[in-house]
Amino acid sequence: MKIIWTDFAIQSLRVIFDYYVENATKKVAHKIKNEIFKASKQLIKYPESGQVEPDLHVFQQNHRYLVCGNYKIVYKVFEHQIIINDVFDTRQNPVKIAKGI
Repeated sequence: MKIIWTDFAIQSLRVIFDYYVENATKKVAHKIKNEIFKASKQLIKYPESGQVEPDLHVFQQNHRYLVCGNYKIVYKVFEHQIIINDVFDTRQNPVKIAKGI
């Protein structure tokens, strides 16, 4: 299995990183980013380990998510690839999760 990050997911992660650089410290920003990357790597061995994302069921693409702190790593499995679509802040309105798909 190979992990592929979409442009939208990369941008979401960048926004999270920049927020913590500005409002906390660069060290905190790197820690959160590294935790998200580490959590996503478990998908290589266990691609079905995340729960099905009910707010994206309308797309019929079997989106799943892993929780990492305050964030959902939203992904889908396609052939031999894990496509990470978004890193979503769970403190937001859940309806917003569909914007990146």
